[in-house]
Amino acid sequence: MFDHNGDSANQYQKFNGFVKFFVAALIVGSLLQACQPKMGKLLYPEKGLTVAFYNVENLFDTINDPTINDEEFLPESKVGWNSEKYTHKLHQTARVIAAMDTLDFPHIIGLAEMENGMVVNALSSEEAIKKAGYNVIHFEGNDPRGIEVVMMYRQVYFKPLYAGPVMVSEATTGKSYRHILYVKGVVATGDTLNLFVNHWPSRYGGREETEGARRFVASTLKSVTDSILGKQPNSNILIMGDLNDNPTDSSLVVFLQAKNPANGINDNGLYNLSLKPYAAGEGTLFYQNWDMFDQIIVSANMIKPEKGNIKAGDQLIVKKDWMLFKGSNGIAKPNRTMSGTKYFGGFSDHLPVMVKLFRKDK
Repeated sequence: MFDHNGDSANQYQKFNGFVKFFVAALIVGSLLQACQPKMGKLLYPEKGLTVAFYNVENLFDTINDPTINDEEFLPESKVGWNSEKYTHKLHQTARVIAAMDTLDFPHIIGLAEMENGMVVNALSSEEAIKKAGYNVIHFEGNDPRGIEVVMMYRQVYFKPLYAGPVMVSEATTGKSYRHILYVKGVVATGDTLNLFVNHWPSRYGGREETEGARRFVASTLKSVTDSILGKQPNSNILIMGDLNDNPTDSSLVVFLQAKNPANGINDNGLYNLSLKPYAAGEGTLFYQNWDMFDQIIVSANMIKPEKGNIKAGDQLIVKKDWMLFKGSNGIAKPNRTMSGTKYFGGFSDHLPVMVKLFRKDK
């Protein structure tokens, strides 16, 4: 496991213009290597390597952390968040992860709304997914509620080289947002993957009132990917996360500049794999209508490889019948854990998304 708090992250460098922070140095490979067991030869799955993302919806333990606002997830809270509910939540989350890929466990998975490293370790040890042998990459964040992004990976398929949080902070106001988790690693084909796990600011308070925050995070991420592609135009970049915007919103189209692959791959920019299912009326979150907040975005080389040996398939939504419930209107939507003070004991208000990375020669 690789689990550091925010103070252990390397130094960051200021960017000119709208974006003020970029990762200038990440944890050195030797440090990351020292934190994991020795690895043998990497394997590449015959049916493709699965990368998934899941907003698990408030996976909190029952222990009061005075540094964050976790009061609604304590035994004395109105919902009565006790050990039984916490254990059930772990079981439910692991059940979803185990069902994401019918052929195998996901090989790499980004997760959002995890309270801390202890919770992540408890999840990775759940019986339903224990055989996957997940390692964890986690950095303590600055979210007032304590919800964080993490990555779990299977070390026989993926070898991390660098990991660190991309800090997102407005220099003029001093306002900061949840960091983006960046992990760079290699797979058995020899290809390098640049992975970004995101959880952008919510729409709480109104979509228009909060869109500036998501645009800022998008611009920060854009500066990081531009730097990578500027040095290596054929880099493999994969962005995953709950972006709290749809693929056609300005934060994605204008500020991140994530294009529609259906219009052709004509430069080495970013392409949004979620546009295809979104155009077909699909989504990952339901409120009055389906929204596609959970997205996977890749660089051009992962769709039309000019260099390397892997190619991304379509973005898929994991939508099992047992993950849903039908409301009074008859529409099946995600069966969530709770809403306000009402406890339902479901899974999450989000559905997971995934993509297969195939060998180009297969």
